[in-house]
Amino acid sequence: MTTVLTPASPLTAADRCDRCGAQAYLRVVLLSGGELLFCAHHGRKFEPELKKIAAEIQDETERLTTPKPAPDEEH
Repeated sequence: MTTVLTPASPLTAADRCDRCGAQAYLRVVLLSGGELLFCAHHGRKFEPELKKIAAEIQDETERLTTPKPAPDEEH
């Protein structure tokens, strides 16, 4: 899958998978100009087909396994 990171438009919790409604971690910009959003599961499932029709794929699935930094504790 071609990965494009677009810092100006990161996916948020409000972005939902077009297939199942779960949080989206992939944005697929289509050659035709539209876009689709997918959760990690459906992004992997449809990867072969998506690669054929995608101009860009923004993949943020690493956020699922990258630990978040602990908030600073105030003393």
